[in-house]
Amino acid sequence: MIDLDAATFLLQWAAGGMIGCWFTTRRREVGLGYGWMLRITFLCFAVAAAALGWASDGGAATRVRDVTSVLVSLACAGALVSSIVRRKAGVRGQLADHDRRSQRIAEMTGIDRDGVTLDREGREFDPRLDLVAPIVGVVGLVAAGVDAGGNDGLAVARIIVGAVFLGFVTDAMLLGHWYLVQPGLPRRHVNDIVRAFLWVWPAEVAVMLIPTGIISVFSGAVDDGWGGQLGWFWAACAVTTGVLGVVTQRALRERSYSAVMAATGLMYLAILTAFGTDLVARAVLAG
Repeated sequence: MIDLDAATFLLQWAAGGMIGCWFTTRRREVGLGYGWMLRITFLCFAVAAAALGWASDGGAATRVRDVTSVLVSLACAGALVSSIVRRKAGVRGQLADHDRRSQRIAEMTGIDRDGVTLDREGREFDPRLDLVAPIVGVVGLVAAGVDAGGNDGLAVARIIVGAVFLGFVTDAMLLGHWYLVQPGLPRRHVNDIVRAFLWVWPAEVAVMLIPTGIISVFSGAVDDGWGGQLGWFWAACAVTTGVLGVVTQRALRERSYSAVMAATGLMYLAILTAFGTDLVARAVLAG
């Protein structure tokens, strides 16, 4: 019964991760390097999804997914190239914050510091380009869901909700690390993406419980092959993921800078339990 499609999973991760990329970069305060890191990462996932998909046998629905994986790769690459080409324009929110801090230091110390001048002749990178990849990716994820579960819509819902779920928890962890590179970044960015992740978490749990779902493992209608142990393992992962998200939010309320690093560590753990929440359920129900 353990039968997971790696190509679908990687496309999920790539599409969901790019939604999280846009969610954070749309405020134009996070440095360009953060967007580059995410676009390169999820570009690689989309390429791997395409390679695995085309190497396997499948019907028309899986071929739609594989073509979509290629298009998602191109969308990630296009956004990356555009951001690099327009890098001299910088990120206006980041530069404005730098100048405000420099001015405050100059007022306190009497030492003048040079401001950062935005190149007004060039256009800044448009974060909306990051939405192209997930919008295109939805087509492939719907096709993969139809191929996996027919036309009842439940398999499609599980794949799409899982994409956002895995993408947001991954981006939250990576954003926490980015504070080491950009320590003056307002804490609200990591707060926002953790909060968004917590909004997605109950939807992820719900779609996995709906019959035929994990609830069927608990009732005995579905045999997980381990005497029901995988069902309880899934439940432990699901509960722990939610708890870690809440604890991360509480940690971010602390004023010290180390709170961000603590939150990042908690998101590391949340990634592991989030993968258990999504992958264990799909593995058990794949048969």
